[in-house]
Amino acid sequence: MSYVTEYPVATPEMAAAHFLERLTLETDCADVHASLARGDTDFVLLHVVGSVEDFTCRHLPGAVHLRHRDITVQRMAEWPTDTLFVVYCAGPHCNGADQAALKLARLGRPVKIMIGGIAGWADEGFAFE
Repeated sequence: MSYVTEYPVATPEMAAAHFLERLTLETDCADVHASLARGDTDFVLLHVVGSVEDFTCRHLPGAVHLRHRDITVQRMAEWPTDTLFVVYCAGPHCNGADQAALKLARLGRPVKIMIGGIAGWADEGFAFE
């Protein structure tokens, strides 16, 4: 028995439910980039970490700077309640996107995390603003 098969394999139904759940909560850099390139931006992209100066130096095209600490009922009133927010932070070593996603979800807002964050965007070779 290998390390791979040491634990039982999920049924196809369990696997489908698991991966569907992940995809309802996450998107990736390539999908965000493709949506931006096609003009299919049916979401608001939020840059949720760093200072205004950091944001000015480098951020994803079209992103809005809104630190997770600044997500409030009052600030979110700028957008319709059914607006989908895609949040990103520095990368896998940062939990700012998780914190922002939690706040948005607790405010009743649809949200997905862009996995990889700024580091993933750079790894893909996509341009920054």
